[in-house]
Amino acid sequence: MNESKLKTISNLFEGKEIRSIWDSEKEDYYFSVVDVIGALTESKIPKRYWTDLKRKLVNEGSKLYENIVQLKLKSQKDGKNYLTDVLDTEGILRLIESIPSPKAEPFKIWLASLGSERIDEVFDPEIAIKRAIDYYRKRGYSDKWIETRLKSILDRNKLTSIWQDGGISKDYEYAILTNEIYKEWSGMKESEYKAYKGIRKESLRDNMSDIEIALTNLGEIATLELAKEHKPYGLKQNKVIAKMGGNVSKVARDNLEQKLGKKVISNQNNLSYQYLEEKEKLENSKIDLA
Repeated sequence: MNESKLKTISNLFEGKEIRSIWDSEKEDYYFSVVDVIGALTESKIPKRYWTDLKRKLVNEGSKLYENIVQLKLKSQKDGKNYLTDVLDTEGILRLIESIPSPKAEPFKIWLASLGSERIDEVFDPEIAIKRAIDYYRKRGYSDKWIETRLKSILDRNKLTSIWQDGGISKDYEYAILTNEIYKEWSGMKESEYKAYKGIRKESLRDNMSDIEIALTNLGEIATLELAKEHKPYGLKQNKVIAKMGGNVSKVARDNLEQKLGKKVISNQNNLSYQYLEEKEKLENSKIDLA
């Protein structure tokens, strides 16, 4: 998406608007199911089409039905908010696959191609590395930056491996430990840092300055070495070590800012577009997204 301002996912289906809500904690979008169906089918009453499809999904034992959430979305007719069935990105792609529509075929072909590429990468991981390098080069990153970025990914894997050895196994635990490092040196957890920079699903590190990346890497490398030395086990002990590692970066940051006479954390990003936040708060009637 390279539009200058993004509020909803527009022009995705031949110019028809697909209403969406961004969940900053989950870092994913929720899309209006009825809008997608209305854009892909010839149905004059998308709600009825969706009712019939839901019944079919239930009968087939599809888990897609279990992932449906209801959120309040602004009606395109009267501008009022009404509870509307929505699905996250994965769910909406699965929905598109289940709709027998010529308009859905390009998306099905794209998904099949994407799956084929991932299978190829399993047999030859170098393909994925080359794809990442090409991605960064096309977006103007220097080879030196790319080299540093790839090394940081390797160092990150070393850190998660030692966390695993220390009894960490759940995704939310890795997220907690990562946030301990970020909060200690930057004063923000990862999602807050992203919001500060005006990004959503995009990689935080891909939108950092050289100094910010260096401080992030330093905090993780310090945490890795401290974990090797102290051998923490469990979330509580690893949080203490992660905070210590983050503090190494904080000391370096404070020292550098004192000598520079300015802050080194920036709200700048590398995007060619910006998000326009919705002013109205849309309530969640079935699940807590907070």
